[in-house]
Amino acid sequence: MSTADIGTASSTMPQGGCYRIQVLVVGRHKRWRDEVAAQVRLLGYQVTACDRGVDAMTVLALGLPVDVMVVDSGLQGGLCCAQLAVEARTLRPGLRIVLAGDARDDREPEAPAHIPDALWVRHDQFQNGMVATLMREALADRAA
Repeated sequence: MSTADIGTASSTMPQGGCYRIQVLVVGRHKRWRDEVAAQVRLLGYQVTACDRGVDAMTVLALGLPVDVMVVDSGLQGGLCCAQLAVEARTLRPGLRIVLAGDARDDREPEAPAHIPDALWVRHDQFQNGMVATLMREALADRAA
């Protein structure tokens, strides 16, 4: 299906069904991105994975459908974790954001202040089969 078809389909079909959920996974470590993306795909969701915040913002700016963005708190570069979350929310006010990190990764305390409804989870929650629970929780309050 071409990008134009995806955009047309997402604007005419109701969102919320399992096969319509689009998840953007952003993280600097390929292994983590691949593991999270694989688990999300097992749930039947569509996944786009990026290793840089700039690439994630490009996906959002192009208008590609994204319901949930999962960001590694260790993301570095021009658009680090907190800045990416703020910019993404500015561009897409209803976007659900999941920030994944460990206590030692909490380098960006400003993210919770700017995105108070972001879901904060530990990395190991993605590795312990809790992805379905996390996705349900992230989607629970999604803007209609």
